[in-house]
Amino acid sequence: MMQRNRKLRRAIAAAIAGNLAVVVFAMPGPALAQGVEAVPSVLEEIVVTAQRRDQVLQEVPITIQVVGNELLNDVAAEDMGDLNGFVPGLVVSSDSPTQPKYQIRGIQTGDFGVGTDSAVGVYVDGVYSARTGSSLLAFNDIERIEVLKGPQGTLFGRNSAAGAISIITRQPVDELDAFLRVRVGEYNKQRVDGMINVPIADKLALRVNGVWNQSDGWVEDADTRKDLWPEDNWAARAALKWDITGSTSATLTWDHDELDQFARPAIGLVALGPDDTERAPYPADPAQYLNPLKARVYNDVIGNEESRQLDGVNLFIDHDFGWGDFRSTTAWRTFETVNREDEDGTNHSVLYFDTANVEDNESWYQEFKFSGQTGSVDWVAGVSYYSEDAKQASDTHANTDSIDTVLLNLGLAPTPDGTLFGFTSDVLAANGIPATMRGFGWREAMFNEGSFNAAAVFGDAIWHATDRLNVTFGLRYTHDEKQFGWFNGPREAPELDATVAALEAFGFFQQFPIPPQAYFFDVVFDLSALGLEGQKVKLDDSWDDISPRLVVDYKVTPDVMVFGSLAKGYKAGGYNSVEVGSRFDNEDVWNLEGGVKSLFADIGLILNASAFYYIYDNKQSISLVTGVNGSGIPQYVVDSSDEEAFGLEAEARWQPVDALTVTANLAFIDATYKKKFVGEGADRRDLSGEPTGEPYFSAALGASYVWNLSQYGLLDASVMHAYRGESRCNADSRFQGTCQVSPNFSVGEATNRTDLRLAWSSAGDRWGVAAYLTNAFDERYATGVNNLTTNTFGTPFASISEPRMWGLEFRYTY
Repeated sequence: MMQRNRKLRRAIAAAIAGNLAVVVFAMPGPALAQGVEAVPSVLEEIVVTAQRRDQVLQEVPITIQVVGNELLNDVAAEDMGDLNGFVPGLVVSSDSPTQPKYQIRGIQTGDFGVGTDSAVGVYVDGVYSARTGSSLLAFNDIERIEVLKGPQGTLFGRNSAAGAISIITRQPVDELDAFLRVRVGEYNKQRVDGMINVPIADKLALRVNGVWNQSDGWVEDADTRKDLWPEDNWAARAALKWDITGSTSATLTWDHDELDQFARPAIGLVALGPDDTERAPYPADPAQYLNPLKARVYNDVIGNEESRQLDGVNLFIDHDFGWGDFRSTTAWRTFETVNREDEDGTNHSVLYFDTANVEDNESWYQEFKFSGQTGSVDWVAGVSYYSEDAKQASDTHANTDSIDTVLLNLGLAPTPDGTLFGFTSDVLAANGIPATMRGFGWREAMFNEGSFNAAAVFGDAIWHATDRLNVTFGLRYTHDEKQFGWFNGPREAPELDATVAALEAFGFFQQFPIPPQAYFFDVVFDLSALGLEGQKVKLDDSWDDISPRLVVDYKVTPDVMVFGSLAKGYKAGGYNSVEVGSRFDNEDVWNLEGGVKSLFADIGLILNASAFYYIYDNKQSISLVTGVNGSGIPQYVVDSSDEEAFGLEAEARWQPVDALTVTANLAFIDATYKKKFVGEGADRRDLSGEPTGEPYFSAALGASYVWNLSQYGLLDASVMHAYRGESRCNADSRFQGTCQVSPNFSVGEATNRTDLRLAWSSAGDRWGVAAYLTNAFDERYATGVNNLTTNTFGTPFASISEPRMWGLEFRYTY
């Protein structure tokens, strides 16, 4: 019955977009006459800067999807994570906003700390956001977002091997402008954003905007009744533009973003009773796992926190020399983040384990760019320099009771009952000694420091060979230098150490068969086999890269262009923050692509399509493995692979009349490993030739219709639907938790989401009211299983997707 109902909901969702268009023409004559004239509309030209110069979107020979305010409003998007699914080929995992993951065309970088970089470059007004911890920021006065698919190494530089996300904000203008918007909704949702633009003087304008957002969580802790997965953030931005002369201007901006809320919850998959001393069955049996969509949630993380404080200052100086344009971009950014979250999905002290990622980052960026046209050549050239200092602590917290659980499950304690601290405590109690080793805190941490510098010189030229044929060649040289260090001291358990010292002074260990030094050991970061505990380890490396691109585009007709390109992407080498001494070289991707961009103005249709093939060499990823250094403790280690993929993408926008717009974006990809090994020792597996996990298909469909109510304003109805196909599993997917792990629920299944919106705006667009529904059919999914503590505590846990949510919006524009 459940499966039949789900199929019915999907069928309804798929039909809505098509039926909306039919409804338009089935309406009574007067309504249609008031709404539109039944003639094709003139499609709006979209100007983008995907090639580091202003160009009309349809004339750019790059596969690019532009997200405007229409889509942001239609899906109530408040950051990049809310666009997940609505830009096929782009995946944004944002369960933890200080540690998001970006993926384009199946390529993403696993999160293994500040020693590595993302394969997807995120840029805000042309300024690179080096760390993902500072990339998922609240949308604040956004003009548009350009999602560039495929390597962008020549134009955007390092660490855009998979593609780039370019966020463009609105700039100060020389007229008074302001707006205020209030959004309220389910789970006590409250969001306010606003902007004011003021011309201070004849050539000076100030634009200030801000956003404040809060909501209760949509998951409840079954024990404490606390709301989990809440939102609590605010952001502000100020931009001052000075038109110094007719040919020179300067813009100074300041950005602040602050977040302070609970971290993502861990939804435990093992049924336990109320007894705090009850351990989970070991080994964990997937056949007995709970369905995370129905399971009660119990989290007991001490100091539950996900927070970020970010500040940035940018200075843009523009000058027209006559023969070309010059832009200087100077940017400084600093941020601090904390993400302390539950890792066992229970509230039992004998299973307690949490982790905390703490980062402190400061970066500086300078770019000088020239652009212009000389004869039949449009050109852009420049140099850039980037410097970053980063600190990170990978913190883990347990207690002596939960460490006993690990010792028991792995058979590491030389005692009759398999525990160390519990057994010793029982002996103490049996002999009337008023001491215990139970319930003491236990901390292990890895500390990292990194200093990263990169310099680049780039150039790109478009030769207009004829009025139809263009040939583009670009080249970027990059030099990266990185210094990175690790430090792991002995575990910290001061109460335990004091008890051991007191018992030793009392003479207890003279009669007890276990020596005092047996209580001093590490579990999570055990470097004793390497002899590195308590020592600082530093590496110093550099990499050089040349990334070219060659593009040929030809206009078959004035409105139909075909293009072909060959481009290289580059991601700098780096280090795994929690694997001491790990070093990996740079990653390279070569992408061959061909496509067509076409406009059929007589019927109001834009139709674009492309096909691509890429080879990705030395791609680094992080995997959870056991058996490292002979230990049974699972650890995240870096492994490399070579990958290849073939894909097709298509985009359509049909506007047969002014009031009706229908959109469709489709993506197909076949991504496999050319060379890939995972695991250690007897568990080592060859995944060569197997799929990487990326599904074959993804799609986003939408439709909107605007009724012109004359003096009563406009009424806009929209529906958006996102689809992502079933994950293609490989031999390692189950252990990584990305495919089917239990018969009791699905992981990696195809997903659907439908968003609805109805908005009214007054004549002149001064007032506006809207109602929206996200995930209208309440399609819920288990988004992954985390096995970090499965092989030690027997406590796998999962994450789930958001439920249906409604909201109301009120807007005033001056």
